Amino acid sequence: MSTQAPHGSGRPPEGSSTPPGAPRPTMGELVARVSDQFSRILRGELELIQVKLADKAKHVGLGAAFLAVAGLLGLYALGVLIAAAILGLAVALPAWLSALIVGVVLLLIAGIAALIGKKKLESGEAPSAEETKANLKADVDAVKKGIKS
Repeated sequence: MSTQAPHGSGRPPEGSSTPPGAPRPTMGELVARVSDQFSRILRGELELIQVKLADKAKHVGLGAAFLAVAGLLGLYALGVLIAAAILGLAVALPAWLSALIVGVVLLLIAGIAALIGKKKLESGEAPSAEETKANLKADVDAVKKGIKS
C-alpha cells in the first residue's frame, strides 16, 4: 500500500521540496521559479560559450602570429634573394652562392612557419551551433521533466 497522501488531502506528496505543514507554492510561484532556473541555465550556457570562444581565440591568435613570422621571414628572404641576384651579376661565384644559400634557408623556414600557422588557424573553429542547441534542448527537457514531477 502506498504511503503517499491522496491528491486532495492538502499534504504535499513524499519527496517534494515543500516542508510538511508549509503551504504548497502557487502556480505563479512555480512559473517564477522555472523562469529563474531557466535564466540561470541560459546564463550558464552563455558563459560556457564565452569560455570556448576565448580558448578558440587563443589558437587563432597563435596561428596569426606564425603567419606574421612567415611573412616577415619571406620578406627577408626576398631581400636576400635580390642581394644574391645582384652579387651574382657583379662578382663571380662565391659571394652570390652564399647569399643564395641563406635565401633558400630563410624561404624554407618561412614555409614551415606558414604551415604551422595555417594548422593553428584551422584548429580555431567557432563552437558549433548544433552543440549549443543540443545543450539548450537538454536543459529545457530537464526543466519540463522537473515541472511534470
